[in-house]
Amino acid sequence: MNDVLTLPRVQLNDGHAMPQLGLGVWQIAEERLPDVVAAAIGAGYRSIDTAANYGNEAGVGRALRQSPVSRDALHVTTKLWNDDHGYDAALRACDASAARLGLQVIDLYLIHWPCPQRKAYVDAWRALVELRRQGRVRSIGVSNFTEEHLARIADATGILPCVNQIELHPHFQQRGLREVHARYGIVTQAWSPLGRAGCLADPVLRGIADRHGRTPAQVVLRWHLENGCVAIPKSASPVRLAENIRAFDFALTAEDHAAIASLDRADGRLGPDPATFGRRPRLPPMLRRLLRRA
Repeated sequence: MNDVLTLPRVQLNDGHAMPQLGLGVWQIAEERLPDVVAAAIGAGYRSIDTAANYGNEAGVGRALRQSPVSRDALHVTTKLWNDDHGYDAALRACDASAARLGLQVIDLYLIHWPCPQRKAYVDAWRALVELRRQGRVRSIGVSNFTEEHLARIADATGILPCVNQIELHPHFQQRGLREVHARYGIVTQAWSPLGRAGCLADPVLRGIADRHGRTPAQVVLRWHLENGCVAIPKSASPVRLAENIRAFDFALTAEDHAAIASLDRADGRLGPDPATFGRRPRLPPMLRRLLRRA
């Protein structure tokens, strides 16, 4: 299924839309990206998700310039890293990402992590609101925000994000947060949608895949799509890229959904906890005293 016109797009709360399936490029080396992105575009992908912290925005930019597909047909997401929280720092960081990508306008710009101990994500959000007002980005959102973080930026600015990109897979289903998103019109985007491939050996998912004549990855991606989520599986393999995009031409049954719902685990999180990730290292007392005197 390579015709991009058949790929569904999800409506965002700012009037824009984005493809429901995209390519995540975390941990893909910059020098490999032109070939990987070319294979993805050839398979029908039109959405690419990168981040300043991935260290490969320039590689994505080269791939975009080499693409036979027009810029208007492609959707590019990148993210603000933790060290650039704060209003002015976020404005500068966005310009730096746009320059590395070679883009005048970024389609979707996200705050990568809230880092609540730094107490600067609200100012970073204010900067993203200004970037959208100026037309330097089309849509703005967040990543790894909890309900508390979402409420704080909404209370401070009156503006909700279009997207919250969160860890989400059958072993970590985040039902409560997804309900919050639905209530506020925020699109749920899944990073690590296959559970870093850990879900693919699950016997329940393998059984569903066998019944449908599909791969476990296709079943998991179909589960995301039928739940209304956007998914950005990572792969550098042309074969896997082509397999993953074939998640649109079959349907799961109610029994399949019930079986997958039973796979949620209290210990299913694979990535960091947003409540603590990004905390600045605690300095020894003597060094703290010296810094206060400086």
